[in-house]
Amino acid sequence: GVDGKDFYFVHSYHAVLDDIDNLSATADYGFDVTAAVSKDNVFATQFHPEKSGVPGLKILKNFVNLE
Repeated sequence: GVDGKDFYFVHSYHAVLDDIDNLSATADYGFDVTAAVSKDNVFATQFHPEKSGVPGLKILKNFVNLE
């Protein structure tokens, strides 16, 4: 996992979810904002894993290795 790591966000926009069951990760901006969501075989992030150093590469590697 990558709990407690820092990730690169390029803006302050964030999704507000209708269904909290789809929430996969949050980020702390003084309050929790949606950082990642997933449903069925769809996974999306509000941040840039490719610009987030080793933790971001770990997320991409985990994604590639999903079965």
